[in-house]
Amino acid sequence: MNTDNLIREIRDINLNYLMLAQHIIREDIDMAIYRLGISLEIANIINNLSTAQLMKLATTPTMIASFRFDDVMMLEMLTHDKKSLSMSHAHSTILLANQPVREIS
Repeated sequence: MNTDNLIREIRDINLNYLMLAQHIIREDIDMAIYRLGISLEIANIINNLSTAQLMKLATTPTMIASFRFDDVMMLEMLTHDKKSLSMSHAHSTILLANQPVREIS
């Protein structure tokens, strides 16, 4: 994959993430804060973005969304555990609930 294609893919992911985040925030802000792992301040900023601002932010060549499973042991437990799918979802929900929200620095 060449650099142009990679940047285009990142921009597509950014746009889809921002559109999904904005939709979730507008549906239920408390649930969005929990599911997205963001602060109320960030949720309000995303909620208030115009379409033009959303598109401009999405065009950055850097991933906006971050991988929340940054603990190797947690990720291995969720991917290699022999529990049922519903138990895995419940387990991941509990683990993610303990992670702090991301703040703007």
